[in-house]
Amino acid sequence: MAPPALPQKSPSPSQPSGKGEVSDLKMQLRQHAGSRAPGTDDAKRELFKKVISYMTIGIDVSSLFSEMVMCSATSDIVLKKMCYLYVGIYAKGNPDLALLTINFLQKDCRDEDPMIRGLALRSLCSLRLANLVEYLVGPLGLGLKDNNSYVRTVAAIGVLKLYHISAATCVDADFPSTLKALLLKDPDAQVVANCLSALQEIWSLEAATSEEASREREALLSKPVIYYLLNRIKEFSEWAQCLVLDLVVKYIPSDSNEIFDIMNLLEDRLQHANGAVVLATIKVFLHLTLSMTDVHQQVYERIKAPLLTLVSSGSQEQSYAVLSHLHLLVMRAPVLFSSDYKHFYCQYNEPSYVKKLKLEMLTAVANESNTYEIVTELCEYAANVDVPIARESIRAVGKIALQQYDVNAIVDRLLQFLEMEKDYVTAETLVLVKDLLRKYPQWSHDCIAVVGNISSKNVQEPKAKAALIWMLGEYSQDMIDAPYILESLIDNWDDEHSAEVRLHLLTAIVKCFFKRPPETQKALGAALAAGLADSHQDVHDRALFYYRLLQYNVSVAERVVNPPKQAVSVFADTLSSEIKDRIFDEFNSLSVIYQKPSYMFTDKEHRGPFEFSEDLGSLSVGVESADTVSPAQRVEASDNDLLLSTSEKEESRGPSNNGSAYSAPIYDGSSISVAASQMQSEPTFQNQTLPANTSQASLAIDDLLGLGPPVAPAPAPAPSPPPLKLNPRAVLDPSTFQRKWGQLSVSISQEVSMGSEGTTALKTPQVLLRHMQGHSIHCIASGGQAPNFKFFFYAQNAEEPAAFYLVECIINTSSSQAQIKVKAENQSTIHAFSALFQSALSTLGMS
Repeated sequence: MAPPALPQKSPSPSQPSGKGEVSDLKMQLRQHAGSRAPGTDDAKRELFKKVISYMTIGIDVSSLFSEMVMCSATSDIVLKKMCYLYVGIYAKGNPDLALLTINFLQKDCRDEDPMIRGLALRSLCSLRLANLVEYLVGPLGLGLKDNNSYVRTVAAIGVLKLYHISAATCVDADFPSTLKALLLKDPDAQVVANCLSALQEIWSLEAATSEEASREREALLSKPVIYYLLNRIKEFSEWAQCLVLDLVVKYIPSDSNEIFDIMNLLEDRLQHANGAVVLATIKVFLHLTLSMTDVHQQVYERIKAPLLTLVSSGSQEQSYAVLSHLHLLVMRAPVLFSSDYKHFYCQYNEPSYVKKLKLEMLTAVANESNTYEIVTELCEYAANVDVPIARESIRAVGKIALQQYDVNAIVDRLLQFLEMEKDYVTAETLVLVKDLLRKYPQWSHDCIAVVGNISSKNVQEPKAKAALIWMLGEYSQDMIDAPYILESLIDNWDDEHSAEVRLHLLTAIVKCFFKRPPETQKALGAALAAGLADSHQDVHDRALFYYRLLQYNVSVAERVVNPPKQAVSVFADTLSSEIKDRIFDEFNSLSVIYQKPSYMFTDKEHRGPFEFSEDLGSLSVGVESADTVSPAQRVEASDNDLLLSTSEKEESRGPSNNGSAYSAPIYDGSSISVAASQMQSEPTFQNQTLPANTSQASLAIDDLLGLGPPVAPAPAPAPSPPPLKLNPRAVLDPSTFQRKWGQLSVSISQEVSMGSEGTTALKTPQVLLRHMQGHSIHCIASGGQAPNFKFFFYAQNAEEPAAFYLVECIINTSSSQAQIKVKAENQSTIHAFSALFQSALSTLGMS
């Protein structure tokens, strides 16, 4: 029995069933090409619709080019539009056939109907074929002088299209001069805007090869042009207003009166319904008042209301864009927004990306007056069903605790999180408690009492487990079960997949050994044995380091692994001040949304000549980008116990059982036993010799690390170098300083404490400038106001005129701390200069 025939689908009227459909269209178009009978235009319209629909779905209808051109002889605007669309699509692929369109397009450019004239001129310029350039000059010249504003609007953009096809033809025809005349005299605002857009692009491209174009581009930023455009800004469309405001940002007023005049002219733009216009206006206000501190602060107060209104209106995407700009301003001046913290509370129906920004802003604006309300609100979010937001809210509470002086209530709230019995809440809280203890050691008793009740089996996230292990090692003398918890973790060493956890476990067990030797001796031996056999290079190297250190001298090992620690005053910022300032300069752009400068996300073709480097003009306090610091100077802010890093290892090693070129020393429990007894009975320093059964390979690497058998007496100290002499009349121009600063790497980066006399005396930058000049150290740039000051100094070696020392010094008078970065061409005297600089800094206010 034959299978039933499949039902055949009838072809859609908008889709041809084969090539015959296109042939039929071609015949029908030819029949109507020269016809003037009534109803012909309606028939053409149906045929044109079919051609456009076929073209839209990807069917090649280029064979109809001649017929479409012949049918274009009509006064029907709809037919004209469809014909122009077809010609614009297929002309580039058929340059020879495109010549057929020139006659009817030039004819339409002289039509009585201005709409047809404009459409024809736009289509003619859109062909963008080099062999048709000569046919564009005449229609464009007529279009720029047309009585109708629509035609002039199209012609202004047509000039720009002509420039991209043939720049020489455009300039020779003197079209830029014509556009400039229209810019200053045309009564239609859209014509003025199109002329401005075209001129900016043409003169920017021409300025690289023509001085005249460069002067013309600068002339756009003259006071008459700027004021002319500002006085007409209400006539412009929203796009045109943004174009004008972007131009105004580049204008440099001659005095404060001009600044206030411009701001008065633009005051009502802050109430505009369009968010782009409001943000462009805000950018003008912010950049005009950068040098006027008091007025700049008033601008922040003025722009708060428009921004907050935009955030609460419109789509979620628009709210996020505006909120990103508000976030940037809040991070720059959190004090000014501290009273508006309730606007940053999260709504239940907001998307996660909006909530995340609001949490960051709540963290930034928290101060003594609103901390309680903000922390209370954040604690509510910790129970949110959205786990990422719950995590962020807990981190926000921790950040507020780290930046406040009175943290009693906040610590209590954090410790309550540990009682919620939710894995992610416990994990985030443990990480924060660790940071709190690093900054506020006095809270260790309360925190450890709660943390001690947490079972390590219930903590699975690597960072949280590492934080718990850190506390077990750091406060093992206060936690009764600390050695036994660490021992159980060591017993499950092979089941722990995170290298970070294993590294912390090694350090914690060594710390615990120094505080409670008898209880930890066995666990320490097992940990070292497991670490030496570990396949991860960092874990293996740390275990080897601890093993050799304990063999050498236990007292020295204790000083290295468990030294007295000072409270951490400042945690590292994720973005450097230079990058933040660069983002602020690119206000009202994607840089604010991405929170990174444009050069970081644009391709090389659009980056231009700019290449990011340290900017002397950036005088706000911040942390330098880690890329400019050599690995030897890098400090991991999250954990200063990690003694070995990947960058400190040899780059290549031969294969072995554990991936290294040497064999690990055999674990000998007796050596640990000797160490334990020494901890109890021999507090004095004694040189330890290696066990007699140490292998030759182990001896070789011991010699390599300087930990071989019998340690020779320390050599006599080398004679101290002669004191460094600086040139009191050293001269270095700013451009040379900036070039040297960009070329040299940071040799010394450290934080030093200043005396109370110095911080009291430092009311203005000039105080320190005069003081340092008395020590032959000269300042080339300075800025800031209390409590934050930033300086760039230089000095010259009196005995080596070519040797200059460059210093960046950031001083916080409230914490009496100074961050110093030193760069020098002569590394042999860099430490002597650093000591001299610190000595001079320490005597500030004593004379």
